[in-house]
Amino acid sequence: MKFGALEAGGTKMVCAVGTKEGEILERVSFPTESPKETMPKLLEYFRDKEVQALGVGCFGPIDLNRQSESYGRILETPKLAWRNYDICGYFRNGLQVPVGFDTDVNGSMLGECTWGCARGLDTAIYITVGTGVGVGVLAGGKLLHGMQHPEGGHMLTPAREDDPYKGKCPYHGHCLEGLAAGPAIEERWGAKAKDLACRPEVWELEAHYLAYAITNYIMVLSPQKIILGGGVMHQGQLFFLVRAKVKDMIGGYLKTRGLEDMDSYIVPASLEDNQGILGALKLGMDAWEKEKGGQR
Repeated sequence: MKFGALEAGGTKMVCAVGTKEGEILERVSFPTESPKETMPKLLEYFRDKEVQALGVGCFGPIDLNRQSESYGRILETPKLAWRNYDICGYFRNGLQVPVGFDTDVNGSMLGECTWGCARGLDTAIYITVGTGVGVGVLAGGKLLHGMQHPEGGHMLTPAREDDPYKGKCPYHGHCLEGLAAGPAIEERWGAKAKDLACRPEVWELEAHYLAYAITNYIMVLSPQKIILGGGVMHQGQLFFLVRAKVKDMIGGYLKTRGLEDMDSYIVPASLEDNQGILGALKLGMDAWEKEKGGQR
């Protein structure tokens, strides 16, 4: 039995076919252009793969409320051509199989709790720091949706006193994404993150903003583990800095086993950057089980 997986990102679309054991049999990627240019290529890829279902982890915001008329659509994205696009319906109609649908970062969280370092936990968060900042939340053993879905990357964040940067987010300026995502780093420092590895002041400030947000996530969600992924987090020196700053910001208030071992509590993604596509695979598996499993 094979399942399809799509990690729908702002810059590229990663398509894969895999098994229920989490084995990726093949994959391919396409640049994210307009829906008119991109979607037929994706459909054509999956059409002859004989997948039982498709899972889609999608950039957002998206509508995850199955009772809503706009369920399965991309909402107020800065990518104007994709606004109000029915990505879920397109694949349902084109492939005639169940389609699982969630945010890309919730998909990464699902990948980690199914096959990665959050396996066996019931509450954890996955934070991706790259072109944007996204937060996926596992709460009580289920992906958290609520009114829409978590938008932890847009948590309002005060600028540090010595940081005059106005913030990159067009909606909020000083939110975590506006201060700490890759484009903010590049605009503030005049170079891409990967070219700033030897500038300790860059990563000390970056760690401050990440730790500020993580401390708030800890207080609100009480996660058993915090996983950090995305391109910016390839700067390995960030983990030491973030852990130290989170411990300092908590100020001794919380006394738990997890916080006593920060190296095992705030950790890098564990699936070799496959957490997103594996999470999408699991979304497809779950959609099939929900719609077809009961008919066996």
